[in-house]
Amino acid sequence: MTERKVRWGILATGGIAAAFTADLVDLVDAEVVAVASRSQASADAFAERFGIPRAYGDWAALAGDPDIDVVYVATPHSAHRAAAGLCLEAGRNVLCEKSFTLNAREAEKLVALARGRGSFLMEAMWMYCNPLVRRLKALVDDGVIGEVRHVQADFGLAGPFPASHRLRDPEQGGGALLDLGVYPVSFAHLLLGEPSDVAARAMLSEERVDLQTGALLSWDSGALASVHCSIVGGTATSASVTGSLGRIDVPHGFFFPDHFVLHRDGRDPEEFRVDPADGPRNSLKHEAAEVMRALRAGETESPLVPLDGSLAVMRTLDAIRDRIGVRYPGEANEPELVPA
Repeated sequence: MTERKVRWGILATGGIAAAFTADLVDLVDAEVVAVASRSQASADAFAERFGIPRAYGDWAALAGDPDIDVVYVATPHSAHRAAAGLCLEAGRNVLCEKSFTLNAREAEKLVALARGRGSFLMEAMWMYCNPLVRRLKALVDDGVIGEVRHVQADFGLAGPFPASHRLRDPEQGGGALLDLGVYPVSFAHLLLGEPSDVAARAMLSEERVDLQTGALLSWDSGALASVHCSIVGGTATSASVTGSLGRIDVPHGFFFPDHFVLHRDGRDPEEFRVDPADGPRNSLKHEAAEVMRALRAGETESPLVPLDGSLAVMRTLDAIRDRIGVRYPGEANEPELVPA
């Protein structure tokens, strides 16, 4: 693999799969060799659109293709456990969309499977691979704003989404939290790690999925994080990190920012902007490049998106769902997701 292109398989043909593939074909060291869908017609159309040589009408055929180095799983998160597990069991490396799975138990099974087989597995948390987000984290880690006291982040869409939409469908893990809330929760984890306590409230739909959720996360250090997600109101998608010596504001699009502003006591604000050489700020190529770097280095996990971190995020999402009373089919008769 160090001497040739990394060969990708794409599992699913929806919007995020198309966006990822469009960015992937621009990478000179990547090659998309196959795509799979549950519908042969959908796979054929996707393959024709992107010039992909092989199209499969079932997931197992893709998972069993020995010419694939890594599979990008782009299904709804309700199918991540099944799709990624199928690929890992067949010996494929996997990049799996977020949220990683429906709950932490499913995520633990995937991680155990990957580690047991020595296969690469990574959650597609593209925010963690974004160069400007990495710059923000480096500033925080270097103590530029002192000890972190508070993190704020929000992500909301105006909607309205009809009851038939996947975001309202419990069978597909619907609601704001797993689709949108994973970003503000992951942003807080990026800077502070796993919280020691979680409080949350939500507005639920008739289908018993969350239409909007607010959570307060707390750490033993005294730090707090206020996170919000919604599918009934468009938000600024802003974020801020307040420390003992200053603050960093991300005015818009915190998970793929074009700039952020550093405020420090006694100094003029300092603006950090996206480097044009990094390409469009909404590019997914950075996570793809990180996967290929890791594969070429013989790594089974990415230091930018470590599996233990993805498990911790899933535990926090479980805790939030426990507090707001959201459970998905198949979970109703299981024990509490997390201790009360």
